[in-house]
Amino acid sequence: MPTECSSDFLGFARVDGREVVAGFDGGAITSDGGGLLLGATDRCIKLVERFASCFRDVRCQELIEHRVSTLVGQRVFGIALGYEDLIDHDELRHDPVMAVLAGKLAARRPDCAPVAGKSTLNRLELSHTEPTRYHKIAHDREAIENLFVDLFLEAHKGAPKQIVLDLDATDDPLHGHQEGRFFHGYYDCYCYLPLYVFCGRHLLAAKLRRSNIDGAAGAKEEVARIAVRIRSRWPKTRILLRADSGFAREELMVWCEDNGVDYLFGLARNERLGAEIASELAAAKTASQNNGGKPARRFKDFLWTTRDSWSRRRRVVGKAEFTQGKENPRFVVTSLPRSHCKGRYLYEKLYCARGEMENRIKECQMDLFADRTSTATMGANQLRLWFASMAYVLVCALRRIGLQHTQFARATCGTIRLKLLKIGALVRTSVRRIKIAMASAFPYQNEFGLAHALLTQGAAF
Repeated sequence: MPTECSSDFLGFARVDGREVVAGFDGGAITSDGGGLLLGATDRCIKLVERFASCFRDVRCQELIEHRVSTLVGQRVFGIALGYEDLIDHDELRHDPVMAVLAGKLAARRPDCAPVAGKSTLNRLELSHTEPTRYHKIAHDREAIENLFVDLFLEAHKGAPKQIVLDLDATDDPLHGHQEGRFFHGYYDCYCYLPLYVFCGRHLLAAKLRRSNIDGAAGAKEEVARIAVRIRSRWPKTRILLRADSGFAREELMVWCEDNGVDYLFGLARNERLGAEIASELAAAKTASQNNGGKPARRFKDFLWTTRDSWSRRRRVVGKAEFTQGKENPRFVVTSLPRSHCKGRYLYEKLYCARGEMENRIKECQMDLFADRTSTATMGANQLRLWFASMAYVLVCALRRIGLQHTQFARATCGTIRLKLLKIGALVRTSVRRIKIAMASAFPYQNEFGLAHALLTQGAAF
């Protein structure tokens, strides 16, 4: 058999006496073969279609190449697959799997790719709330915000007895001169201060805010909007609001008390609170010293109010802990009655569980690039945050529907992308079908097959 020779091949070290050569002549090959699972997930929950309906397009439809649904889907799928920058799409627009996900294999015009490049997508992200002469695609902020809640509600087969809504603010560092840029003393950088609302792994709100505000600013309005929408579908479901001491504000607590929403907030320490649990701290210190220096805890349940800012006395639970040779007091304030749960359970089981929300924020920012807010205006950066958040919702739906019986049932978005979406594949297109020939050595074929079966079943309903 004649030896294949080409000056275009790249030679590497010989193996077992044979030459090792490489070349870029493999044809239509993708590194995102697993992205087909994202497309199957989208068919289950109709995310891209419904997200696209939140945009208004006044372009002449007979003259355009890429419809809004194509642009929105391309951006969401791209982020889920690990492509955070718009410039990535100048190459992705030629990727065969991206074309399959967009449902468009060929462009109508010979000088275009099946899906859009960076400039067209940039115009989408720079859209305003109303169309203008130069921005003919507009977005409906209220519709987008409501879509997050609707997707959360539809993820449940029935109304639960109680749900816990976690609130938190985090920093989104800025490295340019974006609109709304301020220096934040606590985070020691110029940043935005986005507000997130989660229920377990479900994302219900992602609101971009300036950082020169109180961490709880706007929280009452967000919670009110979400609670009204949830109660319109689940009128008998109890809602518990949980957050750290940055949200223990009179305005928010009064709203909760007036609207039948329970709350459990951290409470910042002060001298008066410390005096309330002085005897418990002394008892914890003695217990720790008598037990070889091991941590010791005592809890005290009492009614308390501030001197000026609170309008009424509220239930406070104090944790008097002595650990590592020093006192570690903590406090929470709640509307839950003592008959509902005791102080230790309230703190250790209910309040401390809010730390899991930090992992969800990390997934959004580190795995799905929610902190990629480098556009000049706050409006465009809010839209970028929503695109990243929709990508998070899509991957979470894949995990919930397709991976529930696999080792990836609790995997992070980054792990799911690395293990199941980043698959090398050869794409063959014929008249009758498109075959995605994935790597034979792929180690998670069983999990992939089960996810495909469950997603196909889910799309049928």
